[in-house]
Amino acid sequence: MSSAAPAQRNTSERYNISTISLITVAVAVLIAVVFAPANVFGLRRFAQSSWAAIGSRGRALSSASPAVAASQSSALEGDKMRTPIYFLSHGGPNIMYDYDHPAYKELSRIGKEITTKVKPRAVVVFSAHWQAGVDTVQVNTAEMTELIYDFYGFPSHYYKEKYPNVGSREIANKVLDAFKQAGIKAEGVKRGLDHGVWASFKCGMREILVDARFEANRRAAFDPEKNPLNVPIVQVSLFNTEDPMQHYRLGEAVSKLREENILIIVSGMAVHNLRDMQFTFGNPRPLPYTASFDEALKDAATKPPAERPQAMVDLLKRGDARQAHPSFDHLLPIHVGAGAAGDDRGKRLWTLKEGSLSWAQYRFGAVNNASSAL
Repeated sequence: MSSAAPAQRNTSERYNISTISLITVAVAVLIAVVFAPANVFGLRRFAQSSWAAIGSRGRALSSASPAVAASQSSALEGDKMRTPIYFLSHGGPNIMYDYDHPAYKELSRIGKEITTKVKPRAVVVFSAHWQAGVDTVQVNTAEMTELIYDFYGFPSHYYKEKYPNVGSREIANKVLDAFKQAGIKAEGVKRGLDHGVWASFKCGMREILVDARFEANRRAAFDPEKNPLNVPIVQVSLFNTEDPMQHYRLGEAVSKLREENILIIVSGMAVHNLRDMQFTFGNPRPLPYTASFDEALKDAATKPPAERPQAMVDLLKRGDARQAHPSFDHLLPIHVGAGAAGDDRGKRLWTLKEGSLSWAQYRFGAVNNASSAL
């Protein structure tokens, strides 16, 4: 066989890959022109980066051995982007109107981060206000969901609040399949969104509304003034237990959804003692257990991933745990989030210790790990 044959094969392979890449860019340009004509600068950046990638890939193939090229290709395929996870301390429904409260502003900042940087295609949310069975969780499969006004004693206009939202049977089925594969009992139900979801989302994302007519032009729908997320929301229950590892495993089961650009949000409260609020009205100074437990939660949630499960379990055994959380329903959502984080580290983004409450907000994983839907 002639010694020129390998060189001819490399040249042919380079031309074939370049041709395929050119076709890919052409198709992408056509789609962008048809569906998002306003995004001229984004299209230009995409085209420039694609041309650069074609040139560098061709040069690499011409100089690298087949084994090195195959190794590089495998590494690129394995480097999957994934969304981060957010734990939101959601407070009561009055936070919707308390525009000057620092927590309102922080929830708004997180919402802007989600809509402008993470850009998920769907949200799966676990709230402290929904517990299902002792060994069974429930997933909302309804595509049109009403609001649940699960609070009492507030002014009448609170019960007239609207929050346009849409569910997704497709995403709900993905969640149910993930639980099935993990050996967790789960069932689909039709249910509205409780205030642990919609009240905090009104601060952070104002409106989350999906309309099939806007799907093709999703990027143009991110209005910087109202900041709508514009993707489906699927709510999932907790277990009706106070078992921290049971909820940690619940998060582990849905962790893989992050690789499909599905954002997981867990909603609760870092410290949540409503009974002691009577002693703190007019005095925002934190009670001793608020300060101590808030810092203990930070220590546990930000541990290295290998140490985190045990630290999260031990958190509930602390002497101040029942003071900070007479019921653990508002704490366990962060166990779900920590479980879903996998090898990603936790970070406390912000905290405010206020009387018998803590408004700490957390993120597991970095935003630059997230993939943006084109």
